[in-house]
Amino acid sequence: MDDRSEIARAAAEAAARSSYGKLVAWLAARTRDVAGAEDALADAFAAALERWPRTGVPAQPEAWLLAVARRRDVDAVRRRLTGEAARDHLQLIAEEMEARMSGEELPDDRLRLMFACAHPAIEASVRAPLILQTILGFDAATIASAFLVSPATMGQRLVRAKARIRETGIPFRVPEKAELGERLGAVLEAIYATFAEGWSDPTGTDSRRRNLAGEGIWLGRLVASLMPDEPEALGLLALMLFAEARRSARRGPDGDFVPLAEQDIALWDDSLIDEAEALLAGAAQRGLIGRYQLEAAVQSAHTARRRGSGTDWAAIRQLYDALLSVAGSPVVAINRAVAIAETEGATAGLAALYVLGDDKRLQDYQPYWAARAGLLARLGNTKQAAQAYDQAIGLERDPALRRFLQGEKAKLVGG
Repeated sequence: MDDRSEIARAAAEAAARSSYGKLVAWLAARTRDVAGAEDALADAFAAALERWPRTGVPAQPEAWLLAVARRRDVDAVRRRLTGEAARDHLQLIAEEMEARMSGEELPDDRLRLMFACAHPAIEASVRAPLILQTILGFDAATIASAFLVSPATMGQRLVRAKARIRETGIPFRVPEKAELGERLGAVLEAIYATFAEGWSDPTGTDSRRRNLAGEGIWLGRLVASLMPDEPEALGLLALMLFAEARRSARRGPDGDFVPLAEQDIALWDDSLIDEAEALLAGAAQRGLIGRYQLEAAVQSAHTARRRGSGTDWAAIRQLYDALLSVAGSPVVAINRAVAIAETEGATAGLAALYVLGDDKRLQDYQPYWAARAGLLARLGNTKQAAQAYDQAIGLERDPALRRFLQGEKAKLVGG
């Protein structure tokens, strides 16, 4: 690959990272055809990789991609539709094509598309995954992993959901307050999954993931600003800010994993923590407690260390009790078991963990095995602890965290 091809490829990748969701949302908002918008955009990117090495990268890659994708959209609609309906549809798109995009900022329709994907006509279990794919470009395999279903099943659900949007003519708009109840949950879930994917790159060196963390916070701020009376929107933004505030402390100078309890609080971002605390307090005033507020409150309890006090494990245990009643997630149950171990001892914590033993979803979940290993080690059950560490090490993809787990096992067995 020569320099011009490499420059073109890098420019296309940068445009995809920064603008994929905006471009799909803008195209789909006009045609109400999400799958068609994705196909048109894929053609535009293919055209860019073919032309830009010869013609150079345009001054505004987003506008170039949008123009090509819109032409593909028109061609697709022309092939698909005939008669009066076709003329009406093509007239709409033709009017859009007259819009002067060059030199103008690309309108951001992502929030409207997010709420369209969360419409009650869409199957509830696929609303958040659909948002992740259409707005943020996640592939079906990644989404399937996050939602603990097979890639084939998730792929079929997504295809059906996109067809549903086109067939039923779901409007692309932020719904009225009375309509939010059924939709806001899926939107917040997708935003949190976006941030979590970015957060899973602890060093921040993967630009795509780093962008996703920022994207999640940006979308969270947008929703919170549009719905300042929705406590869970405030709670989610607070939760993400608490986590982001600790990003610099998650790794040592050599890139080694640093557990939360051992992090240097001087590396925490106090301004983000203060903002998160204010959001959490504002949410509490609304008098309606939910999952994100409780998770943010757990994070708030952990950051109490910066005020010179120790971690309040009793409060954290109570928060996880409440979380378990709100969201009966096995992930919450694992964290609750750790909190029980801190307040009542490792035996009680391990008993809480063993209750989950029949949940097959945990067999491939690294934090479950790491928590189990740590508690068994505290009880002196070396052999079983080492076996659990081996399970955790085998499941971990992050090299730094894998080294940490290997080190914990080595301390246990004297390796």
